[in-house]
Amino acid sequence: MMGGYLDDRFIQGSAALSPYSFYHWQYIDIFVYFSHRLVTIPTVGWTNAAHRHGVCVLGTFITEWSEGEKLCEAFLAGAERSFRAVADQLVRIAQFFRFDGWLINIENSLSLAAVGNVPPFLQYLTVELHRAVPGGLVLWYDSVVQSGQLKWQDELNEHNRAFFEACDGFFTNYNWKEEHLGRMLVQAGERRADVYVGVDVFARGNVVGGQFNTDKSLELIRRYGFSAALFAPGWVYECLEKKDFFQNEDKFWSLLARYLPTHSICSLPFVTSFCLGLGTRRLRYGQEEVVGPWYHPGAQELQPLFGEYQLEGGGRGWVKTHCCLADAWNGGSSLLIRGAIPPEVGHMAVRLFSLQVPMPPKVFLSLVYKLEGPTAVTVALELSMGDAGSCHISGISALNAETSLRHSTRPLRVPPSKLARSAGRCGQPFSGGWVQRCYEVSLRGCLLQDLFISFSRPLGSRQEETFVCRLGEIQVVDAKSLLSPLAPVQAVTVSHVRWQPAGSEPEGPSAPTWLRLSCTLRWTYPLPQIHCFRIHCRRGPGGDPRGGESPGPEKPVFLGLAFTNQYRVVDLAVAAMAPGRDGRVDFLVQPVPREGFLVPQAEWGRATLLYASPARDRH
Repeated sequence: MMGGYLDDRFIQGSAALSPYSFYHWQYIDIFVYFSHRLVTIPTVGWTNAAHRHGVCVLGTFITEWSEGEKLCEAFLAGAERSFRAVADQLVRIAQFFRFDGWLINIENSLSLAAVGNVPPFLQYLTVELHRAVPGGLVLWYDSVVQSGQLKWQDELNEHNRAFFEACDGFFTNYNWKEEHLGRMLVQAGERRADVYVGVDVFARGNVVGGQFNTDKSLELIRRYGFSAALFAPGWVYECLEKKDFFQNEDKFWSLLARYLPTHSICSLPFVTSFCLGLGTRRLRYGQEEVVGPWYHPGAQELQPLFGEYQLEGGGRGWVKTHCCLADAWNGGSSLLIRGAIPPEVGHMAVRLFSLQVPMPPKVFLSLVYKLEGPTAVTVALELSMGDAGSCHISGISALNAETSLRHSTRPLRVPPSKLARSAGRCGQPFSGGWVQRCYEVSLRGCLLQDLFISFSRPLGSRQEETFVCRLGEIQVVDAKSLLSPLAPVQAVTVSHVRWQPAGSEPEGPSAPTWLRLSCTLRWTYPLPQIHCFRIHCRRGPGGDPRGGESPGPEKPVFLGLAFTNQYRVVDLAVAAMAPGRDGRVDFLVQPVPREGFLVPQAEWGRATLLYASPARDRH
C-alpha cells in the first residue's frame, strides 16, 4: 500500500496513529506484498498475520523502465547459469524470511535472447521453490509477450501462454472485458483456477468495476470460473476518510462476500482475542496495561467473518458484527456484536468462523464476553459438526437435532481439577463487566465445521430484545494438550548493550539523572509450542527514573511482544546511579502458549543487568 514499507516495516511494531489494517483474511488465499523496488520482501508482521490465518504470502520481483531493461539483459540474455543464479537467490530469500513465493513482474521490453530465457527461468524458479518451500507459488504478471514487447494483453492468450505454462499462475492486467474471459476458457483449459483475473480497486483505466463497484468485476470473473486478483484494496484507506476506515472496509468486503468463498481454519488450538494488532492502548484481561497508540501487524489475532445479517424469511431480526477499539480483553480491540431478536424468534446465531477440524475425544472451550447496557439476553457458543453418520457428541444439548447438526454447549461451573489452573475463573465475573464461560465437550468421529455465537431471549419475553455484546476471547483446545507441562524459558541473555544520556549534556553539573538503555535479549524455547512472548522489565530499588526510593522491586512493566526467541529493548529509561551505587534491571520473558492460557510469573524466564556509573577521573 502506498509504495510499501510504511509503519508495517517495524518488526516489533510502532506507535503509529490510525494505520492501515487488513483483517478480512477468511476471504483470501494469497497475499502479495507489492512495491516498486526490484526485490520486495514481505514484512515480518504481514507474513505472520497471513500465516496465522492460513494465507500464503508472496513477495514481488519487478523490473521497470530502462534500468529494468539493462538488468534483464544482464541476467536473462546470457547463459543459463545467470538466470539460475537469480532464481536461486529468490528461493533462498523466500526460505530465509519464511514467505511462500514470488509475483514476477517484468514491465520493460526484452531482447529476443532475454525473452527466450523467461520460460526456463520461470520453470527453474518454480521447481526450486517447490523443493525448498512447501506450498510455494510463482505467479507471472501479464506484461511482456513472447516477442519481447511490453504489451499488456488483459488476458491469457497465445502471446503469453508460454509464461503461464512455466509457473503456477497468471495474473492478468486490469482492462479486460467479458469477451476476454470467454476467450480465456480455451487457453486456460483445466487450469482456470490458476488464472488470476486482475481487478484494480482504484478503477484506473477502462475497467468493469472498482472501488465500491468492485463486485461487478467479481461477478463476471466467477461466472467464468476464474480466480481473482484484487490490486490495491488499500484504496479504502488511501482515498476515503481515515475516521471511517473500519466502516468503509467492512462495506467494501461485504459487497464482495458472495463471490469469495471462505477458507477454513484446519487445526487446534483455536484461540483468538479478536485483536487487530493495533489500538489506542493495550489491555490485559480487561485491565489497562499501556496507554498510547500502537501498531503491530504481527500481533493481529485470528479474525472472524464480519458483516450485517437479516433474519431469513423477511423477519425483523438482525445482527451486525464489527471490530471496536473502545475496549478489549487482550490487546487493543474486541469484536462488537449488535442485534435485535424479534418477538416471534427464540434465539439467533451468527457464524464467526469457518473451520475444518477433526475433533479430538475431548475439547475444552472458553468464551469471554460482556453485555453492555441492561438486557436479559443470554449468550452461548454453538458448534456445527460434520460427518453426521459417525459423529457422536455427549455432554451438550442439541438444538433442533432432527434437522440440524448445530449444537449449543452447556457451561461448566467448575472445571475438571486438571483443567482448573488453565481455566482460571470460569463462570465468575471480572472487573469491567467481563464474564468467562467454560465448556467441556466429549466427541467421537466428529469434524468441527463452523463456530457460531448465539443470543437467546429470556423465558416469557414477548417483546423485541435488542443487545450489544462485546466478545473478548474464544478458545477451542484439545483438552489433552492442557495436561502437558510447558517447557521453561531458558538461557535468557543480555547483549549488545548501549547506554545514552537522557539529557542534552552528558558531562558537568547538568548531567542527567537518568539514562536510556538499549540491549538485545535472547533465550531458548521450542517455538512450535508458543503463540508469542510478552517481554517485561522490573527495575530494582533506585532504578526507576520516576524518582523516589522503593522498598523492593517494582511491578513488572510491559515492554512489547516477541514472536521468536529474541527481542530488542530500545531506549528504556533507567536511573543514573550515584558513584558507588549499583543499579539493577530485571528482564522477564513471559511465554504465551498456543492454547492461550496464563503462565504464572514464577515460570517466566529472566535475566538481570547490573550497572554502575563509571568512576570519575580525579586528575
